[in-house]
Amino acid sequence: MSANVQKNRMTRRVLAAAAGLATMGALVAAMPAGAHDRGHGHGHGHGHGHKPRTVDVQLLSFNDLHGNLEPPAGSAGNVSETQPDGTVKAIPAGGVEYLATSLRTARKGNPYSVTAAGGDMVGASPLLSGLFHDEPTIEALNKLDLDVTAVGNHEFDEGATELARLQNGGCHPVEGCYEKGRKFKGADFPYLAANVTKEKTGKPLLKPYTVWKKNGVKIGFIGVTLEGTPDIVTANGVKGLKFHDEVETINKYARELDRKGVKSIVALIHEGGAPASTSYNYDCDSPGAGDGISGPIVDIAKGITPKVDALVTGHTHQAYVCTVPDPSGKPRMVTSASSFGKLYTDTTLTYDRRTNDIVRTSVKSANHIVTRDQPKAADMTSLISRWNKLAAPIADKPQGWISADINGRGSTALEKPLGNVIADAQLEGLAPADKGGAEVAFMNPGGIRADLVHKASGSEGDGVVTYGEAFTVQPFTNMMNVVDLTGAQLIAALQQQVSGSNEASPKILQISKGLTYTLDLTKTGAARVVTDSIKLNGEAIDPARTYRVAMNEFLAGGGDGFPALGQGTNKLVGASDLDMFNAYLAAHSSATAPLAPPTTDRITVVQ
Repeated sequence: MSANVQKNRMTRRVLAAAAGLATMGALVAAMPAGAHDRGHGHGHGHGHGHKPRTVDVQLLSFNDLHGNLEPPAGSAGNVSETQPDGTVKAIPAGGVEYLATSLRTARKGNPYSVTAAGGDMVGASPLLSGLFHDEPTIEALNKLDLDVTAVGNHEFDEGATELARLQNGGCHPVEGCYEKGRKFKGADFPYLAANVTKEKTGKPLLKPYTVWKKNGVKIGFIGVTLEGTPDIVTANGVKGLKFHDEVETINKYARELDRKGVKSIVALIHEGGAPASTSYNYDCDSPGAGDGISGPIVDIAKGITPKVDALVTGHTHQAYVCTVPDPSGKPRMVTSASSFGKLYTDTTLTYDRRTNDIVRTSVKSANHIVTRDQPKAADMTSLISRWNKLAAPIADKPQGWISADINGRGSTALEKPLGNVIADAQLEGLAPADKGGAEVAFMNPGGIRADLVHKASGSEGDGVVTYGEAFTVQPFTNMMNVVDLTGAQLIAALQQQVSGSNEASPKILQISKGLTYTLDLTKTGAARVVTDSIKLNGEAIDPARTYRVAMNEFLAGGGDGFPALGQGTNKLVGASDLDMFNAYLAAHSSATAPLAPPTTDRITVVQ
């Protein structure tokens, strides 16, 4: 569930090129004039001669777009909807052509409308955006009239200098401008990072907050990412930065806004929770406020000052509209709109002109599906077509063939079919003695960003896996590592899937063939891994023996809450995870003998 962030080859080139620059200095963002003063529509209140005491402000929000400009393929592009008879229906959703139409339609008749996002707009993006360092996504968000977003952990994938470029514009320092005569303009909305400071100066990296204004109505937005960002981003991405407590930061800036006379405040938080149901229309306030949601956002919401009127959240890619009591016990709206532009949230904030505050009791909110049966926004179709032409020579190359969908991101199982394929690809590529002598491979589940879908995405034909589709699954192009770990460290790593920082929200590693064990979910913590069931090629793991273990460099650095994997020695660096994946597809499939979805029988789950 967690978006497990890693480094790509482009990042290394960017950081190398920028090494001599004053990296952090680049981030004193010169915000475009008026970017935070924009209001949609033309209304000036109602009535003649006097303004009514209250005015309804429409807050449209979404989160975790991850550069998905085209509709996400396969099950990763579906939204679950509970029907009146209790059955659950999967509805295809998402794609910026439809998101733009949805938002523009929603704004009609709402003179006071502001659009905000909860982070991870870019990063871990499909090839169409990722190949161009997410310039296409920033351009699309500008056209969508996004007013403000928080940074997410993925905004740090390529480091602070690249984040500054996304905000302020300018062509890529290594690859230059992608289109003749066109210079990248940057985001015309502010990226907010209230809880991210520069280690050297202690000053905020980007603006901590912004104030949206229209006809005397003022709403402050404070943006934060999760405090644990350094645990899920490579070290280079967060070099020289400090990440602070979300609650303390928001409370500090809420006081500052309050002192400035801004009484209506919305917090944009790149951290979230898990509702008890995956259906977007689930009532997580049943039977009581916030009863149906768990995870980090609950404690965060309970700690944020009552000065804040609503919380737009993200990171967990879940859909929920809940009320969670604030510290004074009053209900407060907490929302999240799934991911990949499949949903948007429409919240009505009733603004009292006399107090300049939101009438909290009348805040209403609902998630809406970005359906694909509505007209496409022509400007987005044109944008996608333009960038697709530039990407086509690389994106359309066939890499392999599959006989059916092989689900990864869209699979809700702990052991995912695509996870097995990826882990097997890594083991096979690194097993030869001269490539590292790997005996087992681990893949972090959050690094699998999509499904492999049998249906053709373009003109390549059904069953063909193109480079663009493979890239969408493995967009980080992490370098592979093979290290020495003892059997005891291997066992500890498997236990860390369900204990320590991963206890509340387990991260189940995808494992290569030959490794088997039992996961007993009736137990708690590390005890969930049945130690004497762990076997490699039928033999019990020997705690004292040394094993050669393959994994991407993010995991090898102890990322995602796996400190045991960070203890490896005798490291050999191999090719990238994407190269391994493509080589495996080429070796194990052909037009006449496509790769079939593997069986998932490596982890025995007891529930």
